[in-house]
Amino acid sequence: MASGRFRRRWLTRTLLAVTLMLVLPILASFAGSSGGRDWRTASRESSGLSPDPATTQEAVVQVFAARTFGWRGALGVHTWIVTKPTGAAQFTRYEVIGWRAMRGAPALVIGHGTPDSYWFGSPPDLLVDLRGEGVDEIILQVVRAVAAYPHAEEYRMWPGPNSNTFTAHVGRMVPALGLHLPPTAIGKDYLAEGGLVGTSPSGTGLQLSLLGVLGLTLGLKEGVEVNVLGFTFGLDVVRPALKLPGVGRVGFPIDNGGRDGA
Repeated sequence: MASGRFRRRWLTRTLLAVTLMLVLPILASFAGSSGGRDWRTASRESSGLSPDPATTQEAVVQVFAARTFGWRGALGVHTWIVTKPTGAAQFTRYEVIGWRAMRGAPALVIGHGTPDSYWFGSPPDLLVDLRGEGVDEIILQVVRAVAAYPHAEEYRMWPGPNSNTFTAHVGRMVPALGLHLPPTAIGKDYLAEGGLVGTSPSGTGLQLSLLGVLGLTLGLKEGVEVNVLGFTFGLDVVRPALKLPGVGRVGFPIDNGGRDGA
């Protein structure tokens, strides 16, 4: 009898602890989010993180993440990729945008908009910044990976495929990017075509995923990540940090992989 009460008490406390670990970071993120903005007037101006193609001859690949618009920004980010081959006069921007799919258009967008823009008022973080020698070959690999993305016509905010599913897909196919997505990139754990096993988005480890809802990732860049209902809990060992849903990384920042002074 006593052992039964002990087991029930232990189970109750464990469930409470897990619930608090999930809920408290999300509530804190909601409290710190900025709501009430009008998307029509929210800034889409350059953040100054991309070089000017007019004065930059070298090849450039960059990956950005910015908090999504409205209440969703308390939980997650939108990610996108930009490239500029050697001597090119403009950047090409690759991203998945949900409202386009909702209107019957392809979710995958390839264009020449501002590469480093604010995402409807949210400043972007630079996740990857590769420049110079060898980057033109990486750009070709990115182009092939984008062409192979199997969900170009689809979008589902949760658990994916969404904008972060797309960016993670490119990272898996182009390990040279060294992509390290933040824990707030909800949808990154949805493996393309609904697979159960794959490489991690950085290409430095392995990932198990049940349709992006439950999973486990082990990688040199990712460290240890547990995916619960699309939310990431984790520990980065190489650049010490905790990973919490909504809040993101608590510790050393992500290494953006820059070289040649980037």
